[in-house]
Amino acid sequence: GFWYLLLCILVFQRITALVGLQSPISITKSQRSARMICEIKISEAMFEGLSIHWYQQKEGRAPERILYVSEGKPVVETGFTANRYMVEKVSSQKRFILTIKDVIPDDAATYYCQEILLSTVRPWDADIKVFGSGTKLIVSSKGHSPPANSEILKKEHENQITYVCLVEKFYPEVIRVTWTDENNEEVTDSVVKGDTWKATENEEYSIGSWLTVPVKNKDKKYYCKYEHESQDRSLPTRGIYKILRVIY
Repeated sequence: GFWYLLLCILVFQRITALVGLQSPISITKSQRSARMICEIKISEAMFEGLSIHWYQQKEGRAPERILYVSEGKPVVETGFTANRYMVEKVSSQKRFILTIKDVIPDDAATYYCQEILLSTVRPWDADIKVFGSGTKLIVSSKGHSPPANSEILKKEHENQITYVCLVEKFYPEVIRVTWTDENNEEVTDSVVKGDTWKATENEEYSIGSWLTVPVKNKDKKYYCKYEHESQDRSLPTRGIYKILRVIY
């Protein structure tokens, strides 16, 4: 009834309020330390009540917990070398930072922070557990390289406009592409994101993302934003003159 619905709304609000944004999106190196940040979008009071865990996920395997922080000190799981991992808590910036010292090939994996908001205030609440967006560690002597080209192509067809955002020849392959509107709000409806493909023999990759909008929105400006280890960039749709040839 009403109270159950109210409880669901409260729990949903707590989940949506707890978001772990990890940066950078990837780290490419063959030696020295790798440092990754987990930033929590949450109030200061709630941040102090968080329990933080870090997981490692290797290709084709389930995530495995590396460590968790108990009473301000990291507790490293069996199977991982304790003195290779360091965790910092930066309350002023609402961040947890994981450092892996002297990376080795076996460290190659995607690392996730997990935030657990303990239900100490309201005993009827469940603990809220949320994973971060992930940071991929690539152990390679080949350094990262920015896209050689990025552009937006446009095609009008009947009552629709299709924008295609092409980001070409970058390394590593890890990239995040999103669309936003004039108010910097993310657009998710009518967006199709393609998979990355190997564009050259030199381990360079490309990706495309499609946004379709009604013709009535032709004067609105949209942005294709990409986040890559080498750089972040935002491309506007307005002022595009190239026509995408599409066979319907």
